[in-house]
Parts: sequence; C-alpha cells; structure tokens
Amino acid sequence: MSLRFAVLGAGRIGQVHARAIASVDGAELIAIAEPFEAAAKAAQEKFGCELRTIDEVAASDDIDAVVICTPTDTHADLIEKFAKVGKAVFCEKPIDLNVERVKQAIATVEAEGTTLMVGFNRRFDPDFMAVKAAIDNGTLGDVEMVTITSRDPGAPPAEYIKVSGGIFRDMTIHDFDMARWLLGEEIQTVMAQASNLVDPAIGALGDYDSVNVILRTATGKQAVITNSRRATYGYDQRIEVHGSKGMAAAKNTAEANIEVATADGFKQPPLLNFFMSRYTAAYANEIAAFVDAVAKGAETPTTGHDGLKALELAEAALKSAQTGQAVRL
Repeated sequence: MSLRFAVLGAGRIGQVHARAIASVDGAELIAIAEPFEAAAKAAQEKFGCELRTIDEVAASDDIDAVVICTPTDTHADLIEKFAKVGKAVFCEKPIDLNVERVKQAIATVEAEGTTLMVGFNRRFDPDFMAVKAAIDNGTLGDVEMVTITSRDPGAPPAEYIKVSGGIFRDMTIHDFDMARWLLGEEIQTVMAQASNLVDPAIGALGDYDSVNVILRTATGKQAVITNSRRATYGYDQRIEVHGSKGMAAAKNTAEANIEVATADGFKQPPLLNFFMSRYTAAYANEIAAFVDAVAKGAETPTTGHDGLKALELAEAALKSAQTGQAVRL
C-alpha cells in the first residue's frame, strides 16, 4: 500500500518534493495546499492531484503524510498541527529560526508519537552516500578532517534574504548537518568568519554572503566549511573526508560526465546550475527513506534532533562571526 501525501506549498521546493513523490514507488501524491490560485492551478495541472486547504488536508482520511514546504515561520505550527491529527510529517529545514520553538515542536511530536523527518537532502545524494559508506566500512580509517564547499551560482533577492534567517541558518545549515553526519561526533567549538563580497544589499540587510567556518569535536576532529552566494561557474558542491587510512572526495556534477580535447585544449560541460537539478536523485532518495521509515515504524534518517543541532550550530557560527571569538557548545 502506498503512503499517501499532501504537499503544503507549491513554490519551488514544493514542486521539487511533488516531483520526487511522483518518482518513488510506494508514494502517492493526493493533494497540494497552496493559497495562491495561479500557483495552485499550475501545480495541479503539472502533477494531476487535488487542491485542498491545509485544514482540509488535516481532516482528510486519505492523507497519511504531509510535506511542509511553506514559509519558515509556519513550519513549527504546521508540524504540531499535523502531529496532533496523527499524520507523518516531512518538513523542509529549518523547523524554525528560534531554538526554543524548535524544541517545543519536537516535544509535541514526541508526545503525540508521530513521525517527523527534517529535509537535509544532501545526506541522500548518491556520491555523498558513497563517501559516507567509505567511512562506515572502515576504508578511510578514523575520520580526521572534513572539507565542505558549497557555493550558490548567484545571490537570492533581497526579499528572500529578509525572511531567510541569514546565511548560517539558511545555507550553511545544510553543511552543519553534513559535518555532523561525516564526522560522526557532535561539535564542541565553532569558529566563523563572515564578509560581504558579493552584494552590498545583503550587508545592508544585516546578513553575509561569504563565510568560512571551522568546527572541532571533543576528540579534535575538524570540519572546514566554505560558503559563497556567488559562483560564476555554476553550483559548486564538493566534499572531502580525510582519515587515518586515506581520503574520499565527491566532486562537482556536470551536465555530462565527459571531457573534450581539441587543439584549443581540454573542455568539460558546465556544472548543473542549482539544487533542483543537482540534487534530483537526493530528493527522490530522501522521500523513499521517509516512506520506508513510516512503513516500518522506524526512526527517520534525519530527525527533529538533527534539525535542532544544525540550528544550534548556525546560531553559534553567527555569534562567532559577530564577536570574532570561538563559541563553545
């Protein structure tokens, strides 16, 4: 029997998840809830599902699970709303921009005994999963250092920056989760440097567009994260894990895995342009993992706790960037 979904929000990320649901065996998209009529009708035509309000979804007997793709400031309330009616919840990061509010939402889920998975899609990228497998099977020995590079092809508009929570909570939060996942230990200290090198308008809004973060665990393992809101050559997504026995690296993904050599030199196709195309397989794998966890009554691979830890690291990084001091967790 398929897990029957409703997607809340038909914006860019909502459509990504709707497409992922349609591609996964054992998942069925029943409805989309979207208050803007044009976006709602476009999504209905594209995915062939019903249109319902959020309250109608909550009351629907033919909906088993929801995917929350609404604005960030609605996430915690919606998690609690659907937990209380017994529906499994998949929520895009972050749960909230406030640590205490995140804790409240997690407590509600636990009290209701429902399922919550937080959308950290990069854990489900096939190349990144292969690197993690090299760690888990002992090929690399003891992990010592992790390097994560994440650069967007261009900065988002000012309207988005205003509600994003800032680069650490919006962008680096994915990399904080990856660092915890790859290091295999909790972070003890955070040191961050941040600048405005891309767009002065971002700085005027109190945010940064270029950051570097150093994370250290209690045993001395380290992770270095590099973020930029600008990469003129495409969507730059790379990781490297160095261990006592060797190293594993996941390189960028191009439009085609070829290299052309002529008298003019060596050329390769451009990188995939943004997360919708770069992480297509990751989003499908993520939904498949959610479906499997719900079917088995098991814990999801990325939990509310993971969302909380990543947000705490984002808060620590922001404090470090503002004060110039390392922050101990």
